[in-house]
Amino acid sequence: MSWDVLVLRLPEGRARVEDLPEGPAELPLGPRADVLAALAAAVPDADLSDPAWGELEGPGWSIEMDIGDKEPVDAVMLHVRGGGDDVLPVVLRIAEALGARAWDTAGGMLTGPGDTSGWHAFQEFRDHLTGVRSGG
Repeated sequence: MSWDVLVLRLPEGRARVEDLPEGPAELPLGPRADVLAALAAAVPDADLSDPAWGELEGPGWSIEMDIGDKEPVDAVMLHVRGGGDDVLPVVLRIAEALGARAWDTAGGMLTGPGDTSGWHAFQEFRDHLTGVRSGG
């Protein structure tokens, strides 16, 4: 189970995914080589040895980066697991490095590192399903 955040580029004048017309409306992130270089610069500890699937371990959390195999890369799906709010700046740094926005697929656009509601809701839901109580 993961908290899923889609990193995508929106057309000019579109601030929310809900405002997009039906069909593929996001702008590509760019050629795979450029996307991988931007990710490597933003999160140098990431394992990008598989050009379609990156992994990053942090203190108490992990992020799997589904880059896909399309050329150019349309979007990157981040599968975030674990806990701790220190993962939020990392998610936003990834989006910024790609010139994109981070969209919590269960909540909406992330607006900054203090926008913890979706991440906290995921953790509460996960803990409810697993019967685990989180400490904070």
